[in-house]
Amino acid sequence: MTRNPGLITAIVAAAVLGTSGCAASESDTPAVCESFATVQNTVNQIRNVNVSENGIAAARPYVAELLNQLNQLVLDAQAQFKPQADQLKTAVDQLSTSVEGARSDPGAAAFAAVRTAITSVGDSARALRDAIGGAC
Repeated sequence: MTRNPGLITAIVAAAVLGTSGCAASESDTPAVCESFATVQNTVNQIRNVNVSENGIAAARPYVAELLNQLNQLVLDAQAQFKPQADQLKTAVDQLSTSVEGARSDPGAAAFAAVRTAITSVGDSARALRDAIGGAC
C-alpha cells in the first residue's frame, strides 16, 4: 500500500469543518466562543495547504496547532459544557494517539484508526458546537 501523507490532513479538516457556528466579534465574547473561532481559523488554514505540492510537512504545524487549540477549547468549555467538552477531549486524545501510531507504523489499519478517531472528533465537535451555539 502506498502511503498517502495528505490523508490525515484532509480527514482532519473534513471532520472539523462542520463545526462552524460561533463568531467572536465582541470584546465581551465568552472564552469558549473565542477558542471555537480560533479552531475554525486553523481548520481553514489546513484546507489551504497544498499537501500534494508541499508534502505533509507543510500541514504538520497546523495539525499540531489544531490539537492544541482543541484542547484549549475543551478547557474553556469545561465550566458550562462539561459533558460535551469531556467527550471532545477524549476524542482529541484518541486522534493524537492514532496519528502517532500512523506515523510510526503507516498502513491500512493505522489509517483506518485515524479515520475512526477523526470521525469521533468531528461528532464531538459538532455536539459541543450545538451546545455552545446559544452562548456565542
